[in-house]
Amino acid sequence: MAIPLAVLTAWLLARRRARNGHPLPLRTAAADVAMAVGTAPWIWMILTPAPVPSTVSLIPFRDLLLLLRGSADTLFVQVGGNLLVFAALGALLPVRSARFASFTRVAGVAAAASCTVELLQYGLRLGRVSSVDDVLINTAGAVLAAAVTRRWWARTIAAGTVPR
Repeated sequence: MAIPLAVLTAWLLARRRARNGHPLPLRTAAADVAMAVGTAPWIWMILTPAPVPSTVSLIPFRDLLLLLRGSADTLFVQVGGNLLVFAALGALLPVRSARFASFTRVAGVAAAASCTVELLQYGLRLGRVSSVDDVLINTAGAVLAAAVTRRWWARTIAAGTVPR
């Protein structure tokens, strides 16, 4: 049900950008909408309150080691889910703008976004674990997704066609 709305939104945004003389209006509109649609459900899930106290885990890799000692199902869900949180952002940000066409910049944006989400989880007392490991895995997921689309954005940047 969301797909037709996303397509319509991208089309309307592209029309508006084309009227304003924006280069590559459809490409950037599609990337913007896909980043939002691909990220919003994960953020919604992460920011949904849970009926337990909020906690903080600031020791890197501690939560990952605990997950490794637990069940494979839990490990798969936790790590897999965290890898996907900012995957759409990481895959499409360098397609959207040449400014972000490097793994370092994608990692910086993903890390900042992930830190923001973790701070919101704690600050809003949502009953979630605010963990440095989540930031690391979210960032890794964005960078891995950027690596998947690298051929697409690298070619575009070499041709000088991505708007700045």
